[in-house]
Amino acid sequence: MTAPKRKTARANGEGTIYQRKDGRWEAAGYVLASDGTRKRVRVYGSTRREAADKLAEKIADSNRGLPVATADSTVGDYLTYWLGSVAVHRLRENTHTRYTACVRLHLIPGLGTKKIARLTAKDVRTFLDRLRTTCRCCTQGLDTERQACCAIGECCQKQLSPSTLIYVHSVLKSALEHAVREDELPRNVARNVKTTTNRPRRFQPLTATEARRFLDAARADRLHSLYELALRTGLRKGELLGLHWEDLDLNAGTASIRHSLQRTRTGGLTHLPTKTRASERRIALPTECIHSLKKRKERQDRERETAGSAWSDGGHVFTTPAGRPLDPANLTRRFRTFLDRAGLRRIRFHDLRHSTATLLLEQGVDLVVIKELLGHAHIGVTAGVYAHVRLRLQRQAIDALGNALSPTDNDPDDPPDAAVVR
Repeated sequence: MTAPKRKTARANGEGTIYQRKDGRWEAAGYVLASDGTRKRVRVYGSTRREAADKLAEKIADSNRGLPVATADSTVGDYLTYWLGSVAVHRLRENTHTRYTACVRLHLIPGLGTKKIARLTAKDVRTFLDRLRTTCRCCTQGLDTERQACCAIGECCQKQLSPSTLIYVHSVLKSALEHAVREDELPRNVARNVKTTTNRPRRFQPLTATEARRFLDAARADRLHSLYELALRTGLRKGELLGLHWEDLDLNAGTASIRHSLQRTRTGGLTHLPTKTRASERRIALPTECIHSLKKRKERQDRERETAGSAWSDGGHVFTTPAGRPLDPANLTRRFRTFLDRAGLRRIRFHDLRHSTATLLLEQGVDLVVIKELLGHAHIGVTAGVYAHVRLRLQRQAIDALGNALSPTDNDPDDPPDAAVVR
């Protein structure tokens, strides 16, 4: 007769660990919740050790004063925890700011009081439908504050755009996906809800004629080299403003794109990593850009002499007359003024990048080359954004082939008429 197996004693603070009927192991213990109280949290694993390690990690975070999401957390509590303890370490600062605004304005008012463990796909679908059809002023209480809109019975029907609705849905999916990965939820119910497909933003790139006019007008502008580099290489605004002279090799004719200059709420003008890993790249510089950049260097040397001790030397290629880096918002305003003064059509600065890709496609440049130049992470991004251009080129190619195959009256390749034998 075998002796009964002795249960392993649990360490102090280890919590409760047992095997479920489905074969998985469950561990439960008390941790600091996002509302400041101590609540019971449950985690799961395929082995006892895995469940114990997951619980130990949460208890360690709790002991350091970090709030931990629990099974009975509300959606609002969990989103607050996720933004402050998870997303803040994984997102760029400006992206985290947009996520925070989305949670504050839409997700917490709409779903914040529901228990996250009891959230259903129907709850999410109902929330999104209500968000789609409800006036923004009324939803956020702005009508009451201003005594307008629904407060006086004259609703302005200012509804969220389809793209904003998709953005709200994506933020919720990201938060719940983390809960699934951490075994706090069995599934991501937001993934079972389909939203309307977002129509890509229409842009109107410069035509070849307009691009030539643009470059001619830019020659008289102080930022001539910046505008020319933007149109001829398709660099993003932040990548252009983040360029340092050490990133350029004007003798070899190359530029290394290593970072992006952005304005953030906490750090002001800050050098951040490029948008994606693929965006960190080395590109070939057109001959025209090499010449204009050399002139830019000469002009900057003169500005340094004029500014004297007031010069702020940060090594940037594009600066103010005092050597400070250009603010992205100021560049946008200057670009708009330049277009008006030159009598050119109003476009966004980012449309210069679209113009580069469109003109290259129309010249028959391979899509892979354009992807590498623009720094897209996947060729599918390039193909998707410029699908309309490729379709137009396909139509031109088909029409050209049709013209070649059309019969003509005096086709030299036609066989001679057969001789009549009498």
